[in-house]
Amino acid sequence: MALFGLGKKDISITLKKVRPTVIRTQNVAKELLAIAKTFDVKVETLDFNLLEFQTYVRMNDGTKETEWEDISNDELYNLDDETQLLNPNFQIKQTYEVEIFTIEDDPYKSFKLSVGANATKCKIYLSIAAGSEVEYSSRFEADLVDLINRKKIRSGILINIFDEMLPETISKITSYVRIEEKAFYQQNETHLIAESYEPTLTTDDALLFHYDKTEKVDEKHKIDYASRGFIKSVKQDEVLIEYIKARAGKPGRNCRGEFMKPKEPEIKNEPTFAIDETIKKIETDLSIEYIATENGYISLENNTYLIKTEVDLGQISFKTTGSIESGLHSDVSIIVKETDSIKDAIGMGMNVEVSEIDIEGNVGSNATINALKAKIGGQTHKTATVRADKLDINVHKGSAFGKSIHITRLEHGTVDGNEIEISQALGGNIRGKEVTIEVCGSYVHATASKFIEIKKLQGSENVFTIDPLLKKDLKAGLDENQEQIKSLEIDLRNLKKEIGQHEKFINEGMASFIDIKKRLIHYKNNGVKMPDAFVKKYKQFQKIQERLIEAKAESANKEEQLQLHTTRTASFQDNIFDARIINRSRWIGYNELKFKLIDPPIEVSYNPPEGSEGKVFALVEVAEGEYVIKAVKE
Repeated sequence: MALFGLGKKDISITLKKVRPTVIRTQNVAKELLAIAKTFDVKVETLDFNLLEFQTYVRMNDGTKETEWEDISNDELYNLDDETQLLNPNFQIKQTYEVEIFTIEDDPYKSFKLSVGANATKCKIYLSIAAGSEVEYSSRFEADLVDLINRKKIRSGILINIFDEMLPETISKITSYVRIEEKAFYQQNETHLIAESYEPTLTTDDALLFHYDKTEKVDEKHKIDYASRGFIKSVKQDEVLIEYIKARAGKPGRNCRGEFMKPKEPEIKNEPTFAIDETIKKIETDLSIEYIATENGYISLENNTYLIKTEVDLGQISFKTTGSIESGLHSDVSIIVKETDSIKDAIGMGMNVEVSEIDIEGNVGSNATINALKAKIGGQTHKTATVRADKLDINVHKGSAFGKSIHITRLEHGTVDGNEIEISQALGGNIRGKEVTIEVCGSYVHATASKFIEIKKLQGSENVFTIDPLLKKDLKAGLDENQEQIKSLEIDLRNLKKEIGQHEKFINEGMASFIDIKKRLIHYKNNGVKMPDAFVKKYKQFQKIQERLIEAKAESANKEEQLQLHTTRTASFQDNIFDARIINRSRWIGYNELKFKLIDPPIEVSYNPPEGSEGKVFALVEVAEGEYVIKAVKE
């Protein structure tokens, strides 16, 4: 029985080829696509040789058809004339005779060249990609020109026009490849190879409101709906509004030969408003600027912009104005007229920052007020905070900070300032340089650095304290001084120890040193080489002597510094013996007086007996290091 084997049929894939085809066209890229479609091949498999090209020009104003004029290649660079090329009636085109064929073997396939352009096609760039490789040959320069021209033609870019810089680029690349013989590009390289006339864009008019400083908030941040910019604060010489005048663009012509006509400018934002003397107008060919002549806030009234400094409001709240933050030095002053006792003139959570504010009513919970001068006719909530250099509050329950503060009635609030006057204190914490209380109730904690004066005491459980380090900056200064003293004391201990060791060494070794010195002089005078051991010991002794002198000088310097810092520490509490706690009436119930010393860091206290009439109290040193609080003459 015969067995027959089943043979495998050889299968070969034949690449479709396009027979070389010569075509004359203005659009080579379009023809490549058409042939690729006709022969059912990918356009990437096709290339072409440039056999010939022709450039044509004409002037055509559209009234009648004019003939195209043939320009020889030698005359092409004469076309690069601005007057002619920027004439809208001038037209230019190129026709190419090319041979299209299938790519079989490309000697430059590793030389990755590409031609690109900017958005207007007025600048053309040649790019060589990193990783490109190419070998030099005698035909390289001519082939490079051909490669670039073919890539320009594929992109619809005119050749031999606008490219006066191309020969220099060709020369530069050719020289590099010639020297390298086999060139490798480690990074991208870009060259400008053509540049035509870039058009200038048309500018439409625009009206810019610079004073409206509303910031854009992205989705990652919360919008503060309480800050709605009710008042637009401005500063003197600030540009408030700017009108950008419309300007017609200038025409251009790109590297495809296309005339680029600018669009007509649109004018639809011309100013229709007026201004008063608080705003000045400066006009140039390009714009009109409206500039503030003083500080304040900008207002539009009867179509007139002006700068004002005073604002009358019924209420500052989330529903009405939102927070107002014009700045402490904006010269803006606000009067808030809400006086209803069950309503807040400054609403809950509002932030107000102005130069001056007069609030006739109440300040609500978590509200914050910052001003140079503030007056509050109502009361402050216990969570409200008010800061002003000069501050006047009727009923205070919150926190107040300032330089000169007057409070009619303090109800368990906090006050921190320099000069503080309180008509009636019904509990609370007071901290200041000078504190005066007309009528003092109970549970008042007052701390001052200079004096506390109570004109009439009506309560008890009060604590009155004199503290030279009342302010944070003084405390920080003392802490720093103490650290420096500690460091100097450690340095001095180490220096004294070092000085003692060096003095002992010198005293014990002086006789040997003198002997070695004499021997060395003898050796030198007799021309005998000095023993290394003697020289070494001599130099060692000299170095210790020099170091002893340096250590003593350094020790003296640090002693002076320590004395200076010690004196400075004492100066922090110099005024404590001049400080006074004064009660112009009888002492009622339990009250405590305190004086805080810095050096030594002790606190001296005293409880005036109930019913006693001691009026002025001071800290007195009765013996060295022993201090008491005593009634003294005023």
